[in-house]
Amino acid sequence: MKVTTSKSKNAESFYISKSFINDKGVSTSVNVRKLGTLADLLKKHGPTRDDVMEWARAEAKLETQKYKEEKTVNISFNYNKRLQPQQQVFYRGGYLFLQYFYYKLGLDKVCRKIRDKYSFKFDINSILSDLIYSRILEPSGKRSSYKCTLDLLEPPSYQLHDVYRSLNILAKECDLIQSETYKNSHLLGKRNDKILFYDCTNYYFEIEDEDGIKKYGKSKEHRPNPIVQMGMFMDGDGIPLAFSLFPGNANEQTSIKPLEEKILNEFDCQKFIYCSDAGLGSEKIRKYNHMGERAFVVIQSIKKLNAQDRQWALDTKGFKSLSDDKVVDLAEI
Repeated sequence: MKVTTSKSKNAESFYISKSFINDKGVSTSVNVRKLGTLADLLKKHGPTRDDVMEWARAEAKLETQKYKEEKTVNISFNYNKRLQPQQQVFYRGGYLFLQYFYYKLGLDKVCRKIRDKYSFKFDINSILSDLIYSRILEPSGKRSSYKCTLDLLEPPSYQLHDVYRSLNILAKECDLIQSETYKNSHLLGKRNDKILFYDCTNYYFEIEDEDGIKKYGKSKEHRPNPIVQMGMFMDGDGIPLAFSLFPGNANEQTSIKPLEEKILNEFDCQKFIYCSDAGLGSEKIRKYNHMGERAFVVIQSIKKLNAQDRQWALDTKGFKSLSDDKVVDLAEI
């Protein structure tokens, strides 16, 4: 809304008008409210014309606010009209809020680094982003994920075979993607990376023979199929930090040191407390996490301790208060 004036031979009138585009696509305006003539308004909002104009603009602001609160949108619907064959009328827009975080994490820049390193023609940034969006919004296989992206507001410019070709490249550059994502995640907020939790799991494949790192091992689901194991670090808030894949027949304790070295060297994360269960807390792992600025907290089964150590672990005496360094008895607290 704005203030307009109209001058005649005998008077100057003030109006509040609204601009809009008519059905023919032409911009025009209409008077919404007449405020009065200058002579009448000077008596109430004077003494000068500038005072009247200031009051009129305030009234126009109130009319604008009132219009926004009461504004309605009319949508016409013809139930007799038939849809054209092959016409798309459904679009998915839920990925748009994820798009903000994707670019905030700098994954588009990581894709540019990968693109400059290899000679391929498909858009790996679009493929990676769409795979992430579909994994969050509608988890499924690669083929179904591609079909899901066809309904997005921004449909893919690549083909399904490009998705399969990109998987090998993304797997080779997995370490780069993880490290860059961790570094850029600090732009979204402070990471609780002073405490790192580590654990392993495994995934079975519906195949009969071993293939690559898919080996026979102890499956979490007690299945006889070949498996691949995954080890993952999470920060104190439960947000993934880094992961690694290793053969299904390997001891999970051998996976911790290579991944932790990657965090120390590539992630520039030097000071943290390593936390794990007893299965990933061998003496070698504890010694390794007792170096530098690192420490460890590892679960220990009291039942498996010898009698002397069990008695010491359950003893409520011998503890000291951090505030005054006095010896306290936990039974008295």
